[in-house]
Amino acid sequence: MPAPLASPLTLYVDALLLSPYAMAAYVALSEKGLPVELRLVDLQAGEQRMRPYANRAPTCRVPALAHDAFHLTESSAIIEYLEDVFAAPDYPALYPSAPQQRARARQIQAWLRSDLAALRQERPTEVVFHDAQGAPLGDTAQAAAAKLVRVAQALLPEGRPQLFDAWCIADTELALMLRRLAGPADDLPDNLRAYADAQWQRPAVQTWLQFNQDARA
Repeated sequence: MPAPLASPLTLYVDALLLSPYAMAAYVALSEKGLPVELRLVDLQAGEQRMRPYANRAPTCRVPALAHDAFHLTESSAIIEYLEDVFAAPDYPALYPSAPQQRARARQIQAWLRSDLAALRQERPTEVVFHDAQGAPLGDTAQAAAAKLVRVAQALLPEGRPQLFDAWCIADTELALMLRRLAGPADDLPDNLRAYADAQWQRPAVQTWLQFNQDARA
């Protein structure tokens, strides 16, 4: 059994809990079984640019992880740090163990963060987390959606429940992006819709969704 943590981890997230990257970092912590304290940062009030947050996170971004005196921003860096420090077999893995599959998972994460901007803009996470009605997509967003579907179909042949032999953090991030197309009028293939819905039932994701409901109450 791994030794207990000397102090809890703290994850700083946006106060509205709408950042997909904050969600990814939280899911990574939860899947590792790590105790974590969530602290909300009011981005609308500019709290991310004020002390003490700006001292902890000089880039003034969320999410940010505090582990003892160490502070780290950027969700991809946070997730990889957790995988390195709280490594398998003592803790559940966030990535496949095979180098090429591990590289593929990181490629998918990097692609989801750097591409499909029009889709992310026209279908913000309010659509995903709050079941808000998504407006019809413009031409550029439709092209991004078509690219997302094409790539996801290549990554997930018919009937495959996850990207690799076991769940990895890239599954959560891909499912989140696909759920931007989960409206009844969206042309999302049934197998991708089923994949995204199944990934959405993981306990860590459901807990994050409950946080969203509580924040809106």
